[in-house]
Amino acid sequence: MITDSNPPRFLIIQTAFIGDVILATALLEQLRRARPQAVLDVLVRKGNESLLANHPFLNEVLIWDKKGAKYGSLWALLKTIRGRRYDAVLNLQRFGATGLLTALSNASVTVGFDKNPFSRFFTHRITHKFMPGVHEVNRNAWMLKPLGLSYVRTRPRLYPSQVDYDTVQPLQRQSYVCIAPTSVWFTKQYPAERWVELIQSLPRHLTVYLLGAPTDAAVCEKIGQDSGRNGVKNLAGTLTLLQSAALVEGAIMNYVNDSAPLHLCSAMNAPTTAVFCSTVPEFGFGPLANDAVVVQTPELLDCKPCGIHGRPACPLGHFRCAWTIPVEDLTERAIPL
Repeated sequence: MITDSNPPRFLIIQTAFIGDVILATALLEQLRRARPQAVLDVLVRKGNESLLANHPFLNEVLIWDKKGAKYGSLWALLKTIRGRRYDAVLNLQRFGATGLLTALSNASVTVGFDKNPFSRFFTHRITHKFMPGVHEVNRNAWMLKPLGLSYVRTRPRLYPSQVDYDTVQPLQRQSYVCIAPTSVWFTKQYPAERWVELIQSLPRHLTVYLLGAPTDAAVCEKIGQDSGRNGVKNLAGTLTLLQSAALVEGAIMNYVNDSAPLHLCSAMNAPTTAVFCSTVPEFGFGPLANDAVVVQTPELLDCKPCGIHGRPACPLGHFRCAWTIPVEDLTERAIPL
């Protein structure tokens, strides 16, 4: 248990993907509420640190260069972490490298999931399991119990700067929707042809912004061109993550796959229509915004879900979990103003 005798120092480790880091920010909100004077540090993989810029609760963001000097960076981090003598290290990752960091961290309390291969060396092991009604933010919050801290379900949260808001303000002079049509995984992506149909059926007064990473620019450009509609703008690769967050916050609707943009919307409490193809929200990664719905195939498919994560191709070749989702289920979420 962490006491209040001195400001406690916490390190949260989440070196997975963008969406995972966004969801981890809910833990920052919970820790801030439970221990307002605590010093909070976070460890993320290189490239994700921009998500946490301007975060008012964070003392420092540590960065692991997983793709560059992977092991050299890891050992340098271990030296830094051990020198800090954290009161508690909370490891949200289930892989060996961060488990080793946690076990050797020199922290008074180390907490992590039992699926981590080094979890037997933690002071507290948390059972990781998928349960109906249990979101990832709840699973992460289970790590507070060994610290003697209670928690309530909390949304993740990001903090775009005023500069971020000013940057997107010219894009917000008319009513608009945002569409993030891609994903790292093929089977998490609603087909491009369906996104084209959605754009064609949206109210004509709405501007449509296509969002994504620089690697998504070509796909977004083709979707926009194939729609044959004016007022479609490809912004893929032109906005930072926090600028995108500021933009989705002001949208009439945001259409996303089961991917990072979904969690970006949750962090901004932005209206969300989340399309789940091969995966299901019962895994705990559904939307958390007040105005949010999940759209899935109406068919009962024995093959859905085909895994916890997406796949590079449909294992059965038909991809019915995506093709059988009616576009009409998405268009009814476009609110004409």
